[in-house]
Amino acid sequence: MAVVASAPGKVLMTGGYLILERPNTGLVLSTNARFYAIVKPINDEVKPESWAWKWTDVKLTSPQLSRESMYKLSLNHLTLQCVDSRNPFVEHAIQYAIAAAHLASDKDKEALHKLFLQGNLQVSAFSSFYFSSLDITILGSNDFYSYRNQIESLGLPLTPESLGTLAPFASITFNSGESNGANCKPEVAKTGLGSSAAMTTAVVAALLHYLGVVDLSDPCKEGKFGCSDLDVIHMIAQASHCLAQGKVGSGFDVSCAVYGSQRYVRFSPEVLSFAKVAVTGLPLHEVIGGILKGKWDHERTEFCLPPLMNLFLGEPGSGGSSTPSMVGAVKKWQMSDPEKARENWQKLSDANLELETKLNSLSKLAKEHWDVYLGVIKSCSVLTSEKWVLHATEPINEAIIRELLGAREAMLRIRILMRQMGEAAGVPIEPESQTQLLDSTMNAEGVLVAGVPGAGGFDAIFAITLGDSGSKLTQAWSSHNVLALLVKEDPHGVCLESGDPRTTGITSGVSSIHIE
Repeated sequence: MAVVASAPGKVLMTGGYLILERPNTGLVLSTNARFYAIVKPINDEVKPESWAWKWTDVKLTSPQLSRESMYKLSLNHLTLQCVDSRNPFVEHAIQYAIAAAHLASDKDKEALHKLFLQGNLQVSAFSSFYFSSLDITILGSNDFYSYRNQIESLGLPLTPESLGTLAPFASITFNSGESNGANCKPEVAKTGLGSSAAMTTAVVAALLHYLGVVDLSDPCKEGKFGCSDLDVIHMIAQASHCLAQGKVGSGFDVSCAVYGSQRYVRFSPEVLSFAKVAVTGLPLHEVIGGILKGKWDHERTEFCLPPLMNLFLGEPGSGGSSTPSMVGAVKKWQMSDPEKARENWQKLSDANLELETKLNSLSKLAKEHWDVYLGVIKSCSVLTSEKWVLHATEPINEAIIRELLGAREAMLRIRILMRQMGEAAGVPIEPESQTQLLDSTMNAEGVLVAGVPGAGGFDAIFAITLGDSGSKLTQAWSSHNVLALLVKEDPHGVCLESGDPRTTGITSGVSSIHIE
């Protein structure tokens, strides 16, 4: 009866800040860091009084946080009453997924409640399942969280190999100052991979599959709502995530969690106006109906790194940054100096497009001239960029190297413009410490580009390397007190897993779904 779904974390290569406004684009890479949601019934039988009162239990467990929360779910109003701690992302995911199940059912409300509570029944709109009570477990790959302190306390070097010695889904350390108190909170130092979006998407997908609303084994087919099951997961996850955050964001992180790596243009915020009225008392299944029928005008195009190029993420350990406050500062600058802001954003948009064009061109060259491409990448992977031109001995070699150098130039322009934006807005988008680190990274052998992902700040840096040059880079980072994470690009989005990842050793989805 257990259903296990997973969704990936993300790295926004280009489009930081610009992606908040249409029609600006962003290149977002999905990763092998995944959030898992395990959904199963707590009991095989239902107590008669549960049916009489139309309430059922929902248990949420997060082993990494040593936390267990109990909820009461009203089958009449689809509302959750929290007995102890709260997780708004999971709460909204549960409510919206079950509301979608109500909407998908061709039975009346009373009959549907009875089916929920009696369990193990077959109906046209649902697969066989129990709804006596729900047991939901959430697990995040270690790469979503910072384990620098644990590694340093063990006296281990700051290397990926040290990270590899940690147990999968390792416990997250608690704040030492509150460890003796009853209200101790976990120290959730994150690496900026979009844990809340991945978690929300995994929970929505697992619940919708458990309830028979979608079929994750074939999610690209048209489902019960006249669109693909993947699109249903996307719309409900976006609504749940926005409501939990209290604002309508760009949605690129949820889109990446559902569909995988892509070129993204955000949806118009008005499409989630129905989600906003959920708090006014409109029945939740009607809210979901409005969301599913909305004019979703986001754009996504398949994108992934060219062959033989690898994503690396580094954690400098210089403290995190508050993305909302940085975004707020940039918006304030836009309003105070709109002319300069428009000029900066147009130049930044052009540079982002240039980098995208160069990467797509390299993918095309790899497909059409694989042997030559392989040789050029292998040669350049052991050289610094100024020496790459030495291998431009033939027309095709020259074309490949021209695109490689063009990608570097575009990235350098992006970094300059992002720094200028940060200086004008008074926020450290690419702080001086990150600038020095990124400059040395881009000057290393076999490094194509390097930058700060997303909104920037002190959280992390990324690099794209050629061939097998990554090991030298991680060693260089370690000497600069930067911990290279185990994250790699994996273009697949949400998927159905074969079992509990703690017992099956799953590291990525077995039912991989790529954008068609």
